Amino acid sequence: MKMQAEVIREGELEKRSDSLFQLWKKKLVVLTKDSLSLFPDGHKRAKGKELGFGSILKVDCVERTGKYIYFTIVTKDRKEIDFRCPDQSCWNASITMALIDFQNKRAIQDFKSRQEMEQEAGAQERRLARAP
Repeated sequence: MKMQAEVIREGELEKRSDSLFQLWKKKLVVLTKDSLSLFPDGHKRAKGKELGFGSILKVDCVERTGKYIYFTIVTKDRKEIDFRCPDQSCWNASITMALIDFQNKRAIQDFKSRQEMEQEAGAQERRLARAP
């Protein structure tokens, strides 16, 4: 059973569809420290799509018009997902900050892992050097 992640923010965003007409569709969005989940028609009852921060490269192309802020989430496989939100809602900033926090934590974990492996390798070399 998957543990429920702490919700940073929940609300409505509009996502541009991949269809020929590229219509804007409202989605219920749940932002956690690890992912962004999208639910169709504003209901969590339906099966949602989860975008894990491990698969997201960046939030890009932020453009402000009079009514909306438009932004694009770029995945590591270079897929672009377009969103828009009301100007004052600042969803793009919330997602960007959560993504940066996730990436910073991942970088610290990677650094500590490399440090531990280097220390272990150095200890192994010292043991071998002392062996008769």
